[in-house]
Amino acid sequence: MTCLLNRPRDVIVIFLHCTISYSFTSVPLFPCHFLPKIHNNSPPIIMSSDRRKDSAEGSSRSTGAGNHQQQQQQPAPLSRYESQKRRDWNTFGQYLKNQAPPVSLSQCNCNHVLDFLRYLDQFGKTKVHLHGCVFFGQPDPPAPCTCPLRQAWGSLDALIGRLRAAYEEHGGSPDTNPFGNGSIRVYLREIKECQAKARGIPYKKKKKKRNQIIKPIAIDEAKPSKQAA
Repeated sequence: MTCLLNRPRDVIVIFLHCTISYSFTSVPLFPCHFLPKIHNNSPPIIMSSDRRKDSAEGSSRSTGAGNHQQQQQQPAPLSRYESQKRRDWNTFGQYLKNQAPPVSLSQCNCNHVLDFLRYLDQFGKTKVHLHGCVFFGQPDPPAPCTCPLRQAWGSLDALIGRLRAAYEEHGGSPDTNPFGNGSIRVYLREIKECQAKARGIPYKKKKKKRNQIIKPIAIDEAKPSKQAA
């Protein structure tokens, strides 16, 4: 040892040899109590960004399902005809309630319908010239006159059609439908003729197209020509 100590170069070589041999041993570089313990049954570690993504996807799925259910629960919007029919039915029902005494729908008859049509004339916008008016029978009068405004025949006819359908939709029988009574048709025909004469606008009936039966053309069989003898 005294000879080794007297040689500093040998001391350095021995120190390096011991250091290299120690580094290749099975001793870990870090103590085991500093490493985290991982168990096989422990749940996987989820990062905060993954949690936000999953929560966002879950909320979007729930929102989409809620909107789909709301769309299924909401009824389809009514057409223009159905909306107008509902308003006409409510107006007629209110008219019966305002009578003295009030009239129920089961007690309604054709006379109540005729009174309702006459009642609507005060809200009309069609000028109907009287017989004493100088513009009687003129379709385009050059000046205004004091003749009253009435409901047009076409509007009343369409109104009766909607009320007739609404009456049966609300449980009324077609046999006792007051809007389909013959007196209603007579009244509408008279209004049509009166307004046509007063306004000078005749209503032309639409001609129904009859199905023309086309007879098949018979094709004569070609007769053999006589050969000259």
